[in-house]
Amino acid sequence: MLGRRLAHWNVLSDAERDRLEYLTLDLMTGTRWEAANGFELTDEIQVTIASQAALIILGLPDDSYRMVRSILVHPTTVVLTGEHHHGGGIMSREPVPILGLAEHRGSVLITWDTVRHDARHPGNGHNVVFHEFAHQLDMLDGTVDGTPPLATHEQFERWVEVCTRVYDQVVAGAAGRSLNPYAGVDPGEFFAVATEVFFDDPHGLRHEHPELYEVLSDFYRQDPASRHHLDRGGPA
Repeated sequence: MLGRRLAHWNVLSDAERDRLEYLTLDLMTGTRWEAANGFELTDEIQVTIASQAALIILGLPDDSYRMVRSILVHPTTVVLTGEHHHGGGIMSREPVPILGLAEHRGSVLITWDTVRHDARHPGNGHNVVFHEFAHQLDMLDGTVDGTPPLATHEQFERWVEVCTRVYDQVVAGAAGRSLNPYAGVDPGEFFAVATEVFFDDPHGLRHEHPELYEVLSDFYRQDPASRHHLDRGGPA
């Protein structure tokens, strides 16, 4: 099932596949899964979502998602109502369509049709699962500031210097094509978008922003650009 549902499976080593399977099973059995009213969760839906979330923590500790309590799956785009963050620290009551949402309370909302589209079209730098679970990594230190827990002070200083510079380029509209302009909303969204590109279009990111690629590789302890190119056809 992993081979069918995760395009990245084909570019992983045997050891990475073993670890991915372990982390996927851990997410499937150790997290509460919920379906929106009228929607049925299947094993393939859970495997597709859990394996993508597992991919980005292959090089991180097993408990990297220790704050994640539940995963809520909707069939399609959800309209968020009530008071909510609108980006950049701004609060809004305007209805807004969302494809995914990560919350401090440990819940992750994911829309299945977006996950399925991302799985079928890998390599374009967009992946809602990578994005929302990157937010959960960012939240591990209690704040959403675009800086996940880093191992050393030197790593932290390098992270801030590189990410701030590239973030400012995104805001100025001068960051090239690999990073979606949404990365300029705030530092938290910058990290989530950069994570999407790092894993789904690593060659594009490394070409345009080699230093950003380097600090992400240092944090995630992975070098996805060294793996073979993904088949853009994706799984069935």
